[in-house]
Amino acid sequence: MGVIGKLIGGPATVTALGEAAQGVAEVFVPSATKRMEYSAEAQMAALRQLGEEYQHPALSWFDRLVNGLNRLPRPFLAFGTIGLFVYAMVDPRAFAERMVGLNAVPEPLWWLLGAIVAFYFGARETHYFRNRAVVSPFAPAREPEENAALEEWRRG
Repeated sequence: MGVIGKLIGGPATVTALGEAAQGVAEVFVPSATKRMEYSAEAQMAALRQLGEEYQHPALSWFDRLVNGLNRLPRPFLAFGTIGLFVYAMVDPRAFAERMVGLNAVPEPLWWLLGAIVAFYFGARETHYFRNRAVVSPFAPAREPEENAALEEWRRG
């Protein structure tokens, strides 16, 4: 054994020193692996809690009424806009008077209406974005479907 081996003591001492250095280093810089494990555990706990919350949905008449009311704004906006075009063609003078009245609405009120509509549709979009099917990059590759015409073209 060389001089350094005699100073340090041997393989067991080197291993103990390495473990001690790792322990000291983790005090200042947390282990990335442990951080990922804790993050995954927290996410799984949150998903389990969410799953338990929605496992047995008992829909009362009030819940069904609110769900029905939540489905109304989009059709009302769509059909209401089409109705404005029909109204403009049927009675242009009255339509023009109503538009002059809309011009009198103060700008902050328009901003408030825009924020309400944006948050409503933004929340819906976020809901559907979060609940979309996730495609795993680790899923086994599917075999391509047989295409007789393509095979015939490749042969000929």
